[in-house]
Amino acid sequence: VQLVESGGGLVQPGGSLRLSCAASGFSFDDYAMSWVRQAPGKGLEWVSGIRWNGSGRDYTDSVKGRFTISRDNAKSTLYLQMNSLKFEDTAIYYCVRGGRAGYSDPVGQGTQVTVSS
Repeated sequence: VQLVESGGGLVQPGGSLRLSCAASGFSFDDYAMSWVRQAPGKGLEWVSGIRWNGSGRDYTDSVKGRFTISRDNAKSTLYLQMNSLKFEDTAIYYCVRGGRAGYSDPVGQGTQVTVSS
């Protein structure tokens, strides 16, 4: 299993970023996928999930209305569009297999998102 996250960076409050996660080594379209994040000094937080067929998009309350998860099974790629970013969104973001009720440990390096003025 390989999951390679990209698209993070430094952005001002209110800005946007689009994260991508390229998957390989397993049948991507067999799995629900999620984004989780780890803020400095804190544990993993589940952020958003999507079912294998692109339905059932789910979000933690703090990102609802600002983040949009999507996937392209033909490209084995997961996305997270993040708008109206806030200071508290600063974290390393990982894509993982699974959903809100249970997900695998991150296997990639993650991508750093820093929201700062």
